[in-house]
Amino acid sequence: MSARDVILRPIVTEKTMKSQEDDNKITFEVAKDANRTHVKQAVEEIFNVKVEKVNIVNTPYKTKRLGRYVGKVGGIRKAIVKLQEGYKINLYEEG
Repeated sequence: MSARDVILRPIVTEKTMKSQEDDNKITFEVAKDANRTHVKQAVEEIFNVKVEKVNIVNTPYKTKRLGRYVGKVGGIRKAIVKLQEGYKINLYEEG
């Protein structure tokens, strides 16, 4: 499994941006079969930073309805990555 297969996309919300500024934590959507070690190695390889800690959260599927039809959506796996002091990831380029 390559590093680009593990990290799918960054999750950018108000809450994640605040934790990035305050606690140096970045949230990514990761592959369903990725574990903490895979995520740590992938982030260090892609962004050239040192990772201090990785937490993984499985968000459950949600049932949605449209009229009489019922289906399921969602169900992602998130990794909250804390970087060591002095390292930073800029998810969006300014300018």
